[in-house]
Amino acid sequence: MTNVEDEPTVSKALFNGVRCTCPSCGEGKLFRRFLKVTETCPACGEALHHHRADDMPAYIVMSIVGHIVIALVFWVEFRLGGWPTSLHLALWLPLTVILSLALLQPVKGFIVALQWAFRMHGFGGSRPPRPADAAG
Repeated sequence: MTNVEDEPTVSKALFNGVRCTCPSCGEGKLFRRFLKVTETCPACGEALHHHRADDMPAYIVMSIVGHIVIALVFWVEFRLGGWPTSLHLALWLPLTVILSLALLQPVKGFIVALQWAFRMHGFGGSRPPRPADAAG
């Protein structure tokens, strides 16, 4: 898309990213493998190879999952008291892995969409600046 009026709003682009679809059109798949972003959108042809998500999605997921799991561990310990270590391991380790894997792709999609929406790391080369960018 080269026309600024036809572009989705920043919030719509971020929502598309969380849904793991193209931030531009919202139709094409963002990932060709679990965490490998497609070179171009299969639906609209938008170039997506510019992204530089690096380790940021992993840091965000670790923060989210850590807060959830640690809060639950403390709640269980203070409310229910004294579970054996084997029960803690059997519950919290799988929960941590499942939450991490479930959140990693949507968080990476959000980061790629954020970079696309704000024209970071080469995404703005083929598109005119947003009106707010031009005024600044």
